Amino acid sequence: MENVKVERLLINYKTLEEFKLFKEYGIQELSMLEDLQSNMIENDSESPFYGIYYGNSLVARMSLYTISKKYDQYFEPPQDYLELWKLEVLYDYRGKGLGKKLVDFAKSYNLPIKTNPRINSHGFWEKMNFQKVHYDVERDLGENPLIWLPEGVEEQDRN
Repeated sequence: MENVKVERLLINYKTLEEFKLFKEYGIQELSMLEDLQSNMIENDSESPFYGIYYGNSLVARMSLYTISKKYDQYFEPPQDYLELWKLEVLYDYRGKGLGKKLVDFAKSYNLPIKTNPRINSHGFWEKMNFQKVHYDVERDLGENPLIWLPEGVEEQDRN
């Protein structure tokens, strides 16, 4: 699977059906489906969804949102950053580097990245050089975000 490429997913009913094949489809997954459905309704041509196909089947996907620097509470200096959500690889395709390919695609923008990892995924994110943020009760609201810092960017000092 060396010649795989990350593609921006189309906002359509085919993509909606493909999302239902992923293991995490359920209550947690409804937010991604709702995002897709609202983007279909708004006919937004700039999809925040990216994926990797094997043949005609979507086998890995993620959401990638650009957050404006005016909302940045994580990085120094404050700047636009990416929020990476719902990275998942179908079970039969795990261990083939597809998750890494998606993360490397996000890193190619050379912007800081924030993610909220799923349970039992911390080892993967550590391999991708993500680090825990210094927890801030007001900012993080019970989440345990991880961040990736491109060269020249630091975590904001929360003292």
